[in-house]
Amino acid sequence: MFTLPDSIRLIAFDWDGTLFDSTALIALCLQEAVVDVRGARPSDDRARHVIGLGLQEALQQAAPDVPPERYRVLTERYRYHYARHMDDILLFKGVPELLHDLHRAGYLLAVATGKSRRGLDEALRAVQLQHLFDAIRTADETASKPDPLMLFELMEELDVSAAQTLMVGDTSHDLLMARQAGCPGVAVTYGAHDSVSLAQLDPLFTAGSVPELRRWLLPGAIPADRSHAGL
Repeated sequence: MFTLPDSIRLIAFDWDGTLFDSTALIALCLQEAVVDVRGARPSDDRARHVIGLGLQEALQQAAPDVPPERYRVLTERYRYHYARHMDDILLFKGVPELLHDLHRAGYLLAVATGKSRRGLDEALRAVQLQHLFDAIRTADETASKPDPLMLFELMEELDVSAAQTLMVGDTSHDLLMARQAGCPGVAVTYGAHDSVSLAQLDPLFTAGSVPELRRWLLPGAIPADRSHAGL
């Protein structure tokens, strides 16, 4: 399918690696946290692969040699490293314009993320986008991806069906969650997971950049670099 289905009312976005350009930083913080507790430093691929999961699940998969009694300290060390670099994270270019224009077009917008609510609220305040999202679910409020509960709760809160909901994400966890919720999914390949692993979950569309995603979601819209001229 080459265009956004007319039935879609709600577009749910993953955060890290989809809207927020934080993939490399998250992987680095995971690696540094594991080393801090004397675990074997995860490879770049392993550290990136767990992005999108809830923090506890991500740390467990990234550091299988760290004993469970060290998970609390491991979590604390991850949050320490992430907080140190919080100001280094930026939205992907074109994301604010995309979200504003989807909002103006009448779509409901949501965030479905593996972040904590505290972490997401801090990020949203930093980029001043809180008002654009009609609903939010984080991994510490519900089941972690790829469990579909996060999407089910968003759909119930906003009174939309699975056929009216689109999930956009950069990981196989996002697309598998969408599949299990009965929703179509769109993959972006500029985040954590490569195009090969994403293609295995048959996304409705695959975007290699934010402008490409924008063209698919808003066909015929004014290009992002001109859409807010004069404001």
